[in-house]
Amino acid sequence: MQKRTGLALVALILAAAGCRQVFYGNAIAPVRVLVFNIHAGKDAKGADNLHRVADLVLSTGADIVLLQEVDRFTTRSGKVDQLGTLTSLTGYKGAFGKTLDYQGGDYGIAILSRWNIVGDTLIRLPVVPPQARAGGAYEPRGALRVSIAAPGGAIHVVNTHLDASRADSFRRQELPQVLSAGAAMKKPGALVLVGGDLNAEPPSEVIGMVKAGGWIDLWTKCGTGNSLTYPQDKPVKRIDYLLSGPMVTCRKASVIDSDASDHRPVLFELER
Repeated sequence: MQKRTGLALVALILAAAGCRQVFYGNAIAPVRVLVFNIHAGKDAKGADNLHRVADLVLSTGADIVLLQEVDRFTTRSGKVDQLGTLTSLTGYKGAFGKTLDYQGGDYGIAILSRWNIVGDTLIRLPVVPPQARAGGAYEPRGALRVSIAAPGGAIHVVNTHLDASRADSFRRQELPQVLSAGAAMKKPGALVLVGGDLNAEPPSEVIGMVKAGGWIDLWTKCGTGNSLTYPQDKPVKRIDYLLSGPMVTCRKASVIDSDASDHRPVLFELER
């Protein structure tokens, strides 16, 4: 009777997971993570892209999606709650981190998850001096940290979008704060990931901080094909990343040839 009950329970778990692999004890099934700057809901030509973003999320089978340049209720986006639209189209859970008041609404970063999000915090990334942009405006940056109740164990994710200036000076201040936010979540049995649009290329001092801080640029472990992610039509830079600690195995990673944004998304398949 006990054996039959156990088999029935396994069958129920597999059914609930849609016949996907799930977690068992310390083993972890492949977790698919998508990193995608969605250009405030527009593609490179200015056409609305949310349906294409949702279709891409579903077609890749991504479990967790790190989104940058997300609008909520701004004038330029037609007062649309972009994260709300994406959660409705995909059926995923979502968390939003506002980094800027913009055009009557909010602008920032977001995370989609197949599984329940049990906590989220926006961490401000101050720089000195505050960076003045055209017209004297300042665009503060942030890191969205979430905890996800994945089957069999927690997954902690930090998503960010670093400064886009030509020089590294502001990013050199921002990235250590992001890595520190990830390090604070490292606990036995938990999977911790840090990623997003870092606006820095692999040879830069900023990406050098990744290895120095004990983090791994997962593309260097399992990426195949063209690694460049920006701009979408003829990419010349790799600026979109996913980082982890040393205990994570990256099975494969690939840049997806999509015109849904001005960036190409990157899909990672992980296990530990």
